[in-house]
Amino acid sequence: MFVLYGEQYAQILEQFGEACGMGADEVANETAEVRKTIAEVREATLTAGWDGAWFRRAYDANGNPVGTNEDSEGKIYIEPQGMCVMAGIGVDDGKAAKALESTKELLTCRWGTAILAPAYSTYRIELGEISSYPRGYKENGGIFCHNNPWISIANAKINNNDEAFKVYKRTCPAYTEEYSEIHRTEPYVYCQMVAGLEAPTPGEGKNSWLTGTAAWTFVDVSLHLLGVQPTFDGLKIEPHLPPNFGELHIERTWRGTRYIIDVTRTGEQSLTVDGQPVSGTVVPTAATGTEEVHVALTI
Repeated sequence: MFVLYGEQYAQILEQFGEACGMGADEVANETAEVRKTIAEVREATLTAGWDGAWFRRAYDANGNPVGTNEDSEGKIYIEPQGMCVMAGIGVDDGKAAKALESTKELLTCRWGTAILAPAYSTYRIELGEISSYPRGYKENGGIFCHNNPWISIANAKINNNDEAFKVYKRTCPAYTEEYSEIHRTEPYVYCQMVAGLEAPTPGEGKNSWLTGTAAWTFVDVSLHLLGVQPTFDGLKIEPHLPPNFGELHIERTWRGTRYIIDVTRTGEQSLTVDGQPVSGTVVPTAATGTEEVHVALTI
């Protein structure tokens, strides 16, 4: 997580540090220190944090790895797979793809992606609360809707667009209606968790409304699946949806301007802004006072 948000902090320093009262040298020194620490954390994650087929969750107080194939239970956790790939760790050397492959194989079922697997069968004092719940419920192998969007975003990050959308659908209330007799929560709101495969009632929703899932899903859908991302240079448009989405119509208000975006899948990429061709996928920021901008993107 620090690698992801640390880099954003460094970019904010470069863009706004002096405007916020920092001196030029102070900005340069702080930015350099942040990026040095990011590099150290990234390297530690790729070495001590890599378990061979997925990213480890942590090390306990005794220095033993948590979320490792060396253990008989709690071998793999969802959080590091999502967060590490979202931060770009392992994208270049194949570790990210391997971690998400393991996530799909070992954590994912019809109802979503579980927080860990296999669930713990006995209480472990070095782990505490997560091992105190029944198998398949809550932090002990339940499917937490809150962190499923991280896996969708991570798949979009490496262009696994089909799986990115499938991850979104598995916990989306609109798609759970077909098995509402199993899910048993309101069909219009996210629940905190869904009972995992190792629970006595797999697929049953728990604690509806009590979750931050909607916020993370909005980030997933708007910034990654639809792919409309604000940047310092303009509005980047890079959808990550399955091929059956042939056309998209998106409207986004940003910095006081309404962007009307039409995306068409043709197999060739081009971008026009108000009828004028633009290279790349970033729509330049409109001049202050502009009411509407019409964008056409082919992919």
